[in-house]
Amino acid sequence: MLVVLKRTWVLLLVLVAALLGAVGVMQLRGMFGSDEIFAEPEKTEAIVSVNVKKVTYEVFGPADAVGKISYLDENAKSFDAPFTSLPWTQTLTTTIPSVIAQVIAQGDADTIGCRITVNGVVKDEQTAKGHDAQTFCLVKAA
Repeated sequence: MLVVLKRTWVLLLVLVAALLGAVGVMQLRGMFGSDEIFAEPEKTEAIVSVNVKKVTYEVFGPADAVGKISYLDENAKSFDAPFTSLPWTQTLTTTIPSVIAQVIAQGDADTIGCRITVNGVVKDEQTAKGHDAQTFCLVKAA
């Protein structure tokens, strides 16, 4: 029996220390409180954004211009749209906290412009001149 105790006393000491440590942690959690809201996440309510953003893309130039427009939607997915006359507009409405707004337009006219407005405020406006002009507007965080 003494031989077994000589060989296992370190193991028994580690087990007792681990048990005392676990009991100490449980006591401290009880003293400082662990809120139910963190213990049961299925009872928490989702945070719903109520700030509506209205992002409007505008492309302007000569009325008889023909060309192509590429723009990003509220999820940053790219879309292409041909146009046969200007002005062209596209409005996105979202409650996402931040939106990347981008529009690129090229037409067969010598001048073309783009504008991005967020909730009625112009955030970017560009105009290009030249043969088959191309313009680009970007708002990194609308």
